[in-house]
Amino acid sequence: MIDRFTIDKILDAADIVDVVSDFVTLKKSGANFKGLCPFHNDRTPSFMVSPAKNLCKCFSCGKGGTPVGFIMEHEQLTYPEALRYLAKKYNIEIKEKELTPEERKQQTERESVFIVNEWAAKHFAEILHDDEEGKSIGMAYFRSRGFRDDIIKKFQLGYDVADRRAFAKAATKAGYKEEYILSAGICYKTEKGELLDRFAGRVIFPWLTLSGKVVAFGGRLLDARTKGVSQKYVNSPDSPVYHKDQELYGIFQAKRAIGKEDRVYMVEGYTDVISMHQCGIENVVANSGTALSVKQIHILHRLTSNITLLYDGDEAGIHAALRGTDMLLAQDMNIKVLLLPDGDDPDSFARKHTAEEFREYVEAHQTDFIDFKSDVMLKGVTDPVKRAEAVNSVLKSVSLIKDPVKRAMYISMCTAKLGLKETLVIDTINRFIREEREQTRREIEREQQRNERLGLQPSSPETAGSPGNPIPSDSSKNSKSSINSGFSSFSIPPTSPLNPASPAASPVPSSSQSLEPTPASAKIRELEKLIIQQVVRHGGLLLPLESEECVAAYVLSNLESDELTLSCPIYNTLLREAAAHCHDDGFDAEQFFSRHADVQINQVAMSLIMLPYELSKKEQEKGVNTERLLQTINHLLTDLRLQIVTEQLDEVKLQLRTTPDPTGHLQTRYMELRQLQAAIAAMVGR
Repeated sequence: MIDRFTIDKILDAADIVDVVSDFVTLKKSGANFKGLCPFHNDRTPSFMVSPAKNLCKCFSCGKGGTPVGFIMEHEQLTYPEALRYLAKKYNIEIKEKELTPEERKQQTERESVFIVNEWAAKHFAEILHDDEEGKSIGMAYFRSRGFRDDIIKKFQLGYDVADRRAFAKAATKAGYKEEYILSAGICYKTEKGELLDRFAGRVIFPWLTLSGKVVAFGGRLLDARTKGVSQKYVNSPDSPVYHKDQELYGIFQAKRAIGKEDRVYMVEGYTDVISMHQCGIENVVANSGTALSVKQIHILHRLTSNITLLYDGDEAGIHAALRGTDMLLAQDMNIKVLLLPDGDDPDSFARKHTAEEFREYVEAHQTDFIDFKSDVMLKGVTDPVKRAEAVNSVLKSVSLIKDPVKRAMYISMCTAKLGLKETLVIDTINRFIREEREQTRREIEREQQRNERLGLQPSSPETAGSPGNPIPSDSSKNSKSSINSGFSSFSIPPTSPLNPASPAASPVPSSSQSLEPTPASAKIRELEKLIIQQVVRHGGLLLPLESEECVAAYVLSNLESDELTLSCPIYNTLLREAAAHCHDDGFDAEQFFSRHADVQINQVAMSLIMLPYELSKKEQEKGVNTERLLQTINHLLTDLRLQIVTEQLDEVKLQLRTTPDPTGHLQTRYMELRQLQAAIAAMVGR
């Protein structure tokens, strides 16, 4: 692991203009620099680079950050990998933190397996190009598939000779230890103690990580042995560096195209990926015939939220399209499905068409997943029981969609397409949501019970301060300004949409039922963003109050006084960390978050710090007017309270119109909310 001193040295050396200039042509724009955004098809320069803040940001797509964040996004590297990239650029020696013997052993094994894999990939490629057997068998196969030399090189394709003992001999002769050859999974040991090659006599498809490291191999038989053989392909077993549910074939070669196109095509096989690249479509990956895992989806989600499942139109292709899609929906991916014409798979279709023809066909024939699933599952089904099962399967998929607006659109689609009453569709979806919640609750309880038995202490990073820096206590709440006067007789109801534990729900149009606790509205999210923007920019500044509270502690105690939390968990973390450190000597919120070890916190904070305009030198010299800052924060906090109450009032109004109220509970709550709304509005002179 890289020690803190070395990380600070890298961060100090990395100049944002220098780093970005390696990839983007920049032109001076006042005190800043401007260029075309490298993360989307930018026609007019919208990518700003600030030397003063050492930050960059695109004010069109929103991407950017610190030098480390930029490299992570542009090169699709992890945080440690981005640090190493910059260390190499600035000739900084990496000093590793002292590891425990166990950590050192694990790291040594991982690094050794990576080294063996890299050597093996080069070894297989050399055989393909230079060995007689490789050229006559392996290269002949790739030529028969129509693969060009540049594509063969791009995917590091290779060939392994038929002699099952040859690889082990070559590897040990080159100085690689037997234990790491076995750990990599390229060879296995027989009962007699011999090392035999797993991929002998096969063409080789190396698997590369997002950062370009070789983690595994796939091998394909070529001759008559493939007839009637169930294992035409053999893949590396799990190893210290490879787990099949965490990798996607072609992700390294596709990552930039996926980000640029904002879409990924998912296919099944190696040759599908390679042929599409040769055709000119590069935003494509394969899961190699296995069901997608959550970790694989997370990899894709870093690059795009849009996925098109691309399979051949036979029964196997339909089954593949349906497999794992509920997991994609649950992870908030937007899914399209395209089944190719009979007799074609992505490999053969790509070889017969240009990239433009392929894209035109996709645009014309891809369908929304819910539409596709209902068509497939209901086609020719007349039996009432089987038809009901199919309908339930479709509605269960809809219930997994988290965005309430998107889900409402699918409800309307299903109502029209399935010929069902909207109330029935909503009730069924509600039932699936309740069942899913109950299952999640039970799993959490089981996990808690397991932790208790093992003596483990659960932690909650969103509700705790940094070690040794406790969150300010409630004693800080005695320093409110006049903004909170008048709140003593009213309190935000516990059903606030900002409260994660809230049982409140936003009703679905045309129904008295609600689907699930509604995420905060766009207005609330925008107000939260503006509040947190003040925290990450000015969190350590002291406000002109008798108690001399800093901005972060003031905002936190204001929200806590009404038992409010922000709807975005990472905003809560930003606020609590700033409040925990704001009284530290020399605390600067911008500097603190720009060097934060948590990459997600760092990236979110940096996106809030960069502004689309530039202060004049005169304004910069004046510094921050704390009285005006206090007034701004107070207005934002009051607007947030007012928006919460207004939305709850709208909810109760709708419930009064659609739900009987024999006890008068809703009417009472309506009057309380009206009084609270009037009291808050009076504070801002509305």
